[in-house]
Amino acid sequence: MKLLLKHCGILAWEQGAFRYLREGYLGIDGDIIDYVGEARPRGGYDREKDMSRKLLLPGLINCHGHTPMTLLRGIGSDLPLQEWLFEKMMPIEDRLTPQDIKAGNALALLEMISTGTTSYSDMYFEPQTAVENAVESGIKANICRPVQCFDAGEAYEDNFRVKQSIQLFKDCHGMAGGRVRIDFAIHAEYTCQPHIVEAYSAACKALGGRMQLHLSETRKEHEECAAKYGRTPAQWFADLGTFDSPASAAHCVWVTEADMELMRDKGVSVIHNPTSNMKLGSGFAPIPRMLELGLNVALGTDGAASNNNLNMMEELHLAAVLHNGHTQDPTLMKPAQLLAMATVNGARLQGREDTGALEPGKKADIIAIDLDRPHLYPNLDPLALLVYSAQGSDVAMTMVDGRILYENGEFLTLDAEKIKAEARSAVERLYG
Repeated sequence: MKLLLKHCGILAWEQGAFRYLREGYLGIDGDIIDYVGEARPRGGYDREKDMSRKLLLPGLINCHGHTPMTLLRGIGSDLPLQEWLFEKMMPIEDRLTPQDIKAGNALALLEMISTGTTSYSDMYFEPQTAVENAVESGIKANICRPVQCFDAGEAYEDNFRVKQSIQLFKDCHGMAGGRVRIDFAIHAEYTCQPHIVEAYSAACKALGGRMQLHLSETRKEHEECAAKYGRTPAQWFADLGTFDSPASAAHCVWVTEADMELMRDKGVSVIHNPTSNMKLGSGFAPIPRMLELGLNVALGTDGAASNNNLNMMEELHLAAVLHNGHTQDPTLMKPAQLLAMATVNGARLQGREDTGALEPGKKADIIAIDLDRPHLYPNLDPLALLVYSAQGSDVAMTMVDGRILYENGEFLTLDAEKIKAEARSAVERLYG
């Protein structure tokens, strides 16, 4: 089916930059954008949809999270990361069943889809539940089973997490017409042994996979690695072959200048998680310097237990004002730069070069912002409006591959009431 979205503002992508069309048309043929312009396109469309007072932009891409942790939202607030993780999170996570994890992921999908996320990256155990939900919901997802190893004597062949990760890749990578991708993942340097990391990284490269990991999130993690191995976490992973595959590193708060240059040379993408880093007191990632060096930087929410929401519009806002305030330079972070981090840069990180921008030939992954809101008027600078004024609740439509998943408060592919009931049952079991 061919669909024409008409009479709308459009943040089109032309020659590597955003171009605002105040009154435009966007044509979709199946799952592909076939026209973007200010003049009505020639040729017929099966259906036309009036989008007056709406602003179309690429779907937001949430490049780092742990979606089932919606069920742990509010637990362990006001604690540093190590105490938060080992004393509060893990004891509850040990009690999670696959049904709980599926319910937590589904609840996260409601939150993300309704606030404009069209693709997300996730790192959690029992990942087949996320695969099932992604197939059903219509969202795009890069899903992985993170590898950990606390026993230096454990053989690589005996690590059940490695086995689960590789089997998931073989069974599910490319499902749902490529909407579901399976990544490899190492949780972090401090939760894994070097012989496991080295062998698993080699397997990722041999199978043509992509790698997700946490990197230098806290000063403690960074400095203890240097004391133990004589290398920073980035250097440690590089030496073990982890960066020989396309890799994405979450947080990177304490990376050094040499680390950033190494990551640039290795093509490692960085995921900035401003809310989580501030809430956990981890510090301020050197994002302006990374951008200056030419690293690919994307955005992520992290999990709902350390954020405490999955609202990418909020991350856009915070990533802008945080660095401007921290450096006392209001010219540092540009709105266009921030929106690129949340869209085209995220698509590149996920290995999805066919999305992230509104231009002919790209997938029709589109969201519509309702401009008929008091805080969105006047619209004198649409990029600044999106970064500094818009809220996740302003999303009026979320479309993936030309299919509308959410519109005007209604979920079209998910049973929201059923999902909320299953989440309530899980919470009652865990905390009742």
